[in-house]
Amino acid sequence: MDHGQAALVDLINAADRIVLFTGAGISTESGILDFRSPGGIWTKQTPVDFSDFMRSDNARRETWRRRFEIEAVLRQATPNRGHRAVATLIRSGKAAAVITQNIDGLHQDSGVPDDKLIELHGNTTYAQCLECGMRYEIDALRVDFEQDGLVPHCACGGWVKTATISFGQSMPPNEMRRAERETLLADLFITIGSSLVVYPAAGFPELAKRNGAKLVILNLQQTGLDQIADLVLNRPIGDTLGAVVGAY
Repeated sequence: MDHGQAALVDLINAADRIVLFTGAGISTESGILDFRSPGGIWTKQTPVDFSDFMRSDNARRETWRRRFEIEAVLRQATPNRGHRAVATLIRSGKAAAVITQNIDGLHQDSGVPDDKLIELHGNTTYAQCLECGMRYEIDALRVDFEQDGLVPHCACGGWVKTATISFGQSMPPNEMRRAERETLLADLFITIGSSLVVYPAAGFPELAKRNGAKLVILNLQQTGLDQIADLVLNRPIGDTLGAVVGAY
């Protein structure tokens, strides 16, 4: 174990209540592209704004085309060592919650229970009606889309969209409240695989630090919050976090 890993072990051992904050970087080792890094999703295509989705059939069709295009990647992806390390910290009781920007469902697959997981940006593994909230499964929607070219819509008349938060869409109030509450209770806040540039989500590490918590940043690239962190580790997530908590 090197000096950086040892320092993280010391911080974890000294903490009473840890909150973990994860971003797309933790899932790249499972084969899922992140958004902003070179070669990431948004270097190849501009995200569809929520207002465009609501007013334009072409935007809705393009949104669903992109979602179905990545289905094979999502199906093949499994939790990696980083996800398993996060789940280990939750199971041990050292970590009280996982606040995530991710939408891939891999934290659930790794064993993090729903009551310990706060999905700030929703979940792309299923869909919901924007009017009545009815849940829809992706496979059924894909069959209809590919056979008839119809954009998914609900029996109530509302548009159906993946259960994710798009650009321009309001953040989920319950998840935001839960995230704020957990952040204020933490004495150690560990950010994992996040560029920390998307707000309001990236405001939680800042809030934790202002509230007196120790702040750790584990990410391959530098972030805008490195200067206020107590420990910065620019290295692979799975091997680093897995070695620290003994997850394989």
